[in-house]
Amino acid sequence: MKLLIVTDAWHPQVNGVVRTLTTTRAELERLGHKVEVISPDRFRTIPMPTYPEIRLALAPGRRVRQMIDAAQPDAIHIATEGPLGFAARRYCLKRKLPFTTAYHTRFPEYVRDRAPVPLSLSYAFVRRFHAPAHSVMVATASIEADLEQRGFTNIRRWSRGVDTELFRPRDKDLFAHLPRPVFISVGRVAVEKNIEAFLSLDLPGSKVVVGDGPQLAELKARYPGVTYVGAKHGEDLARHYAAADVFVFPSRTDTFGLVLLEALASGLPVAAFPVPGPLDVIGNSPAGVLSEDLRAACLKAVGIDPKVCRDHALGFSWRACAQQFLANLRPFTPEGLADQAA
Repeated sequence: MKLLIVTDAWHPQVNGVVRTLTTTRAELERLGHKVEVISPDRFRTIPMPTYPEIRLALAPGRRVRQMIDAAQPDAIHIATEGPLGFAARRYCLKRKLPFTTAYHTRFPEYVRDRAPVPLSLSYAFVRRFHAPAHSVMVATASIEADLEQRGFTNIRRWSRGVDTELFRPRDKDLFAHLPRPVFISVGRVAVEKNIEAFLSLDLPGSKVVVGDGPQLAELKARYPGVTYVGAKHGEDLARHYAAADVFVFPSRTDTFGLVLLEALASGLPVAAFPVPGPLDVIGNSPAGVLSEDLRAACLKAVGIDPKVCRDHALGFSWRACAQQFLANLRPFTPEGLADQAA
């Protein structure tokens, strides 16, 4: 099947959406499908207000139409509610073509954290974007239930996976110079990630932040005793996870949190708030501690056996993720329908 993915989140951005799409694409190609991506790197772009690291395609409508016509896909998936996503949505609606979407990001909460926009208004906007989709893919049961309560329909599950060969327990020499235990946070350093809730904790040992973002300079100035190492990728990122002792996930707005699986696969217990994402990944597993008292969760997590964490992560597969994605698609050509049935 020839698949077309339209996304406003793509390389060189470093986030869970990009990692999910990149890895799913690779798995789909291993399964014999052809996948083309329409992404911002193929357009003139402008920086996103308040978040210049993210580039938005400038007036992409005409070129998106040309790209879709040239691609001649069997199915279209629209990953994001940005300029490219809206252009592809208009194309499909005008030609009465089915398409799927995904709810990767709690966009209304992110807007609220940056501007005085009521959640009801933002959710109405997002709900309208997804309403015509054949299916709206979500990563967890918690997000599915939340969206259903907000009037979303046609919701289908699309879980996540982790590369357990890359992310695995290793030696801890990388942080040998830091007092133990080492508490680590990995992700975008931005207000919606609530990283300050971690940095402000009174904890023994050391704190490490892996990632870049618009709040980095501010947090460096406010918490100079923390070790900030910037964004890391691939083998380097895996080494940073494995060298720590506890993974702290302070976000309250993530729809899943791929970093949770990467940490667990590396043998790190998780300390987090009991909110969607951690509740779905950790649940009642002994691989982490979920509490509104994040400090207590961190201290309790120190004693968790790394093998318990690793074993929990082994239950998540990218191949299963890709197969879920395929099952949720709505091909609109005979070839695509035949491939999906196969």
